[in-house]
Amino acid sequence: MTTTEPATGATAWGSGRPEAPARPAELEARRFRLPGFSVQVGPSAHLAAERDRLDQLTWEHLDVTRLGATVGAILEGPDLTTELPDEVIDEIRRALFEYKVIFFRDQPITSDQHVAFARRFGDLEVHAFLGANADNQELVRFEKSADVAGYENAWHHDVTWREVPSMGAILHGIEVPEVGGDTLFADMYAAYEGLPSDVRERIDGLDLEHTFVKTFGAFLDADQTAKMLRAYPPPTHPMVCTHDVTGRKHLYANRNFASHVVDMDPDESRELIDLVCRQADYPEYQCRFRWEPHSVAFWDNRAVQHYASSDYWPRVRIMERASIIGTRPHR
Repeated sequence: MTTTEPATGATAWGSGRPEAPARPAELEARRFRLPGFSVQVGPSAHLAAERDRLDQLTWEHLDVTRLGATVGAILEGPDLTTELPDEVIDEIRRALFEYKVIFFRDQPITSDQHVAFARRFGDLEVHAFLGANADNQELVRFEKSADVAGYENAWHHDVTWREVPSMGAILHGIEVPEVGGDTLFADMYAAYEGLPSDVRERIDGLDLEHTFVKTFGAFLDADQTAKMLRAYPPPTHPMVCTHDVTGRKHLYANRNFASHVVDMDPDESRELIDLVCRQADYPEYQCRFRWEPHSVAFWDNRAVQHYASSDYWPRVRIMERASIIGTRPHR
């Protein structure tokens, strides 16, 4: 572990971040869309500056193993079952914003310790639809088995149907299958920067309306849906947001909760949302985490989308999640 100056707030994310280099003409020419489809092939040259910047980071309290080119890192050193010093929490916070999602192994935390650790990063949400831990309402409990299947296998940011969605989430693997049930994460900065320039220009000023109806609404009757819509009316968020801490632009669209592009023809809106959401599909922008008992994942709910692989049925998978209240998404 090596010493580095902590980075906190917008100022620390300014001059120290290199500008993305111009894409070499020969590489730009080789990256193209397959005829008749939206899929691009060729080198993701735009990842180079961020990958190289992450290579140079040093840490005082953490040992880091990188997972993806620009996203994901396993952190060793902190013991989450203890009350960590402020300087360690500050470095974990910085690692979260640098790597977009961070992971810890062998952390047998209790539900109280889970909540206490999460509160070091902000106030916690109580989810309106998902079941909670019996003793801690701030913990969503995902208990999957032969009788309860997993439906989290679509790329998404959490709770974008809220006016103020989560800043981040901390997920604890309590009981996990020996094989299957991995969680994948996609870098939404890279996804935005990888779009052709004409598409970026097209979406920069667009807004999306979000709603829970397409997902959680499937489990509600008409009266329940109407009641929840009164409590959570569909908010409007930019399709491209600026991150509060890093100041970088990222995509903020997902099929689970995005209803439509505001003031756009429905067919055109659906096609554009699908085009933008397909950016998460590129493995170059992803990392994949294999769960072990008492692993912990902590993701930046703005900088990444996630996808929980539903390939373990009928085996048991029990997880608990604390979500940290964020700020309203903005350009």
